[in-house]
Amino acid sequence: MTAVQDDTQRSTRAPLEVIREHAETLRDDALTGDQQGLITQRTADILADSGGMKLLLAQDLGGYEAHPNDFFDWVIAVGENQPSAGWITGVVGVHPWQISIMNDQTQQEIYGEGPDPWVASPYAPFGRARRVDGGYLLSGRWPFSTGTDYCDWIILGGMVADDQGEALTPPDVRHFVLPRRDYEVVPDSWKVLGLRGTGSKDIRMADVFVPDHRVYSAVDMYGGKYARENRPGQTLYQMMFGLMFPAAISAGTFGILRGAVRAYAEHIAGRVTVSGVTSRTDPFQLSALARAESDVEASIAHFRSLVAEVYDHVSRGHEVTDEQRLRFRRDQVRATTRSIAALDELFRSSGASSIQEGHPVERFRRDLHVAATHMCNVPEVAYQNHGNWRFTGELPKGAY
Repeated sequence: MTAVQDDTQRSTRAPLEVIREHAETLRDDALTGDQQGLITQRTADILADSGGMKLLLAQDLGGYEAHPNDFFDWVIAVGENQPSAGWITGVVGVHPWQISIMNDQTQQEIYGEGPDPWVASPYAPFGRARRVDGGYLLSGRWPFSTGTDYCDWIILGGMVADDQGEALTPPDVRHFVLPRRDYEVVPDSWKVLGLRGTGSKDIRMADVFVPDHRVYSAVDMYGGKYARENRPGQTLYQMMFGLMFPAAISAGTFGILRGAVRAYAEHIAGRVTVSGVTSRTDPFQLSALARAESDVEASIAHFRSLVAEVYDHVSRGHEVTDEQRLRFRRDQVRATTRSIAALDELFRSSGASSIQEGHPVERFRRDLHVAATHMCNVPEVAYQNHGNWRFTGELPKGAY
């Protein structure tokens, strides 16, 4: 990563401005990133130099501690120009928020020499951790470590296990924080339909020691315990992990959606059908384009209002309620689902030329449908949880 110059003089709007300045470069690098299964170094440098990865990082750690919508706007701007880069900014960029509510020792190990390190994940509890003196021995293999080649640290999900490696009952899920030297990125483990440039490779390790101070209860993380203890009174960190992470996934998805609308409009501007009709004058295609663009922008506006509503609520000293958590997830996933449906209608009328590999419309189509499979974009669970709460008044088990 290259260093950001005069970082203390930058406003929280500067990251967005940098992305707009380099939009053409990000677009130019998109196909190369797909082909190599990893964003280019040039793209990574633009993301780092923009400072956007520090928008959610606490000020005392060298970050901006910005309004979350400043971060989400930055993610969307990256994604509309290069979907894989936007996905990375959402996933990797939200981790500083989580690290900001961890203990001082973890924070200093990661950011002690400056706020620039990137941190990967995933949180799925594929690991098994055996208790030893002073910590745990962690083993496992995890898929989907987005942007991991550019990251210096990682947060991994795992379950505490017995001496035979079997997960305890009931499950005790933890988040384990490790430096790059302690795990292996599995080469050639990212062969996928879309979002190829994210380089979301597998991670593996066997019996790696993780000290107690870098192990966190997933229940306490989702429940806001660490935020209340370590960042009391700091509005950004009372937003709840179970809202911030899905919102980051939505922002990455909205970037793809906005870019797809633009790519389609550019495609039909010069297209003539086999019947001699100029696409940019075809009322059916113009109607589909208008509906898609309106649905995407309405969904982004809806999404931003959800974030702002919760932020305003916690800024007044209130805790996020169960009702707010479930309603946020219901509306957040509905916003992405509604927009994806509108783009599907648009894609159907894009013509045969757009299915060629490397065509912008084809790339956005693949990336969008891979993004739609992320659990934070799958609507049924969020809808069911909200409905169950409505009729029982209880937070469904496993809901966040």
